[in-house]
Amino acid sequence: MSRQAAREILFKLVYEFNINGEFDEFSLKLFTTGLDEKDSEYIKDCYTGITSKAEELKNKIAALSENFSLDRIYKMDLSALMLAIYEIYYREDIPDRVSANEATELSKKYSSEKSYSFVNGLLAAVIKEKESNGNNN
Repeated sequence: MSRQAAREILFKLVYEFNINGEFDEFSLKLFTTGLDEKDSEYIKDCYTGITSKAEELKNKIAALSENFSLDRIYKMDLSALMLAIYEIYYREDIPDRVSANEATELSKKYSSEKSYSFVNGLLAAVIKEKESNGNNN
């Protein structure tokens, strides 16, 4: 399985988390059963990290999304943003621009016509902020 396909599974888990508000062990097992160890570990690690840092990730999104409160952001876009921001700040094995690009593509595929530009712009601001703080990836 490609990392892109594994990321799409993770995106679906994060979306479910944003709808239900809780970590879902059953869904995690369901989505990772039969995957190779590398993909399964990536999904489990990121899902656990994203759900445990959900408030931090949402606060970062809220701070950078001018004129948009969190409740105005589509859950699909919020999920893509949380995934990408988690990867940008906590996964050194993934280049920041890859995380941003993949999140933008997920937004194009699963959300509204205009969503991808919002997602792309917000993630560009995240990367710029990270780089200005001396953290390059």
